[in-house]
Amino acid sequence: MDTRQLAAFIAVVERRSFSQAAEQLGVTQPAVSLQIRSLEKRLGRQLLDRSGRRVEPTEAGRRLYRSAQRLLAVEEQLLAELGDEAEGELHGRLEIGASTGPGGTVLPVVLAEFQEQHPAVHVALSVSDTQRVIEQVSRRELELGVVGATRRLRGVVFEPFFRDEVVLAVPKRHRFANKTVTLDELRGEPLVLMQEGAGVRQVIEDELREAGVRLRDLDVRLELGLQESARSVVLAGHGVTFISRWAIEADVAAGALAIARVQGLEPSREISLVRSSGRAETRVAQAFVEFARERLA
Repeated sequence: MDTRQLAAFIAVVERRSFSQAAEQLGVTQPAVSLQIRSLEKRLGRQLLDRSGRRVEPTEAGRRLYRSAQRLLAVEEQLLAELGDEAEGELHGRLEIGASTGPGGTVLPVVLAEFQEQHPAVHVALSVSDTQRVIEQVSRRELELGVVGATRRLRGVVFEPFFRDEVVLAVPKRHRFANKTVTLDELRGEPLVLMQEGAGVRQVIEDELREAGVRLRDLDVRLELGLQESARSVVLAGHGVTFISRWAIEADVAAGALAIARVQGLEPSREISLVRSSGRAETRVAQAFVEFARERLA
């Protein structure tokens, strides 16, 4: 069976559109339509319902979709194994996505170090919200995803990647700098928080709840969408913020910011790796995951 036809069929089913499937595959829409017609003619079945606004698989199409995924996964694995035998140098393309936390702090540095070790590898990192990253991995638009929270979705699997310590960042000459303070002392400080739904904020809310404190008990002055925004506000001396330690390591080393501990709070979170279930891992992706685990240990 022609795997190009199967790849075109899978792309149409997942994108619900011939034009979007063609864009994903890097070919023209007529070429995709021809592949689907040829596949339907060979099997003697209508595989797609084209009558509505979106293209939907027929019952036969749904059965073929599941089997085609398994077949292409085997082909992908075989090609990767043959590539391993034929080529000593690592080369290829790594399409990876990340949520704004890890995608704006630690991951770009690790990717840059990995690419320097393997100059024939091209790395493409896209940063967006957690749900979009997971959906892109599910649709196989990205090979890997790195997110700070897990969301249930068919077609993806999560695994622990590394721990992210959340710290209280304060201006360099702040009275909290390099000290351990109490929750009562924190109540009197202007606090900058990540917006609701952010992974770092969820960690802090959980920690405070266990300590018997609510956010409204604190002096929250700003709620921001990016860790970089919160970092900038604290650098300018307008408050303190809970933030990923990765995001401020360079500032702490340069003496521009300091870290404080809050008695009774030990905030951290698990950063997860997202993969498409059933997809054979490429040699490049496998090498990156091994490199990153060692680098972040």
